[in-house]
Amino acid sequence: MDLIKNIASDSKSETEKKPAHEQVYQTLKAQIMFGDLVPGQPVTIQGLTDSLGVGMTPVREAIRRLISDGALVFQGNRRVSVPLLSSGDVEQMIFARLSIESELSRRATTNMNHSDIDHLERIDQRLDRTIADGDVSGYLHLNHTFHETLYSHAGAPILSDLAERLWLRFGPSLRVVCGRFGTQSLPDRHKDIIVALRAQDADGAAKATAQDIEQGMELMAGALTEA
Repeated sequence: MDLIKNIASDSKSETEKKPAHEQVYQTLKAQIMFGDLVPGQPVTIQGLTDSLGVGMTPVREAIRRLISDGALVFQGNRRVSVPLLSSGDVEQMIFARLSIESELSRRATTNMNHSDIDHLERIDQRLDRTIADGDVSGYLHLNHTFHETLYSHAGAPILSDLAERLWLRFGPSLRVVCGRFGTQSLPDRHKDIIVALRAQDADGAAKATAQDIEQGMELMAGALTEA
């Protein structure tokens, strides 16, 4: 949990240095990605103004950006909500994630040294504890941190940005799945990724990443079918 607190503290410190509209955007982005705002939940300017204690202008700008990101959808009559994913949406996301994130892992393999991999392994060890403890929030944060840290070594900012946008779209639904099935049933091929990284096996890292993505997204697709 210390790592989660440190991540939150570092994130808060960085956010506080940014303009008001950027602070609001980053705050709402995190709330959406980690499922604090659930699929189908309406979002209003007045409600966010009250809950965040900020003016309407930065809230409007943040909502505009999040609609552009696909994290919020405009439904007319000034109504905005967190999107509900269809099975078709998930199918497209699986295709996109497999293509983008597998390549990010492949590229990261040749750029990571022993210290980098050790750091990634420590994140995964803390992630294991959240799974064992049934800590859904901790799992969501650390799972994202694991992948974000891995992909940051790829030297591919365009691909990394696309991956982040995809995570922003499926994050709310992943939170619902975690809440329904618990953390014990969640896939975790991170150790396979780490083994491949230590062996400098780029194809192995890409394959393990693809398996991690497929298992998680298929679980989500199954949950949506049952809903």
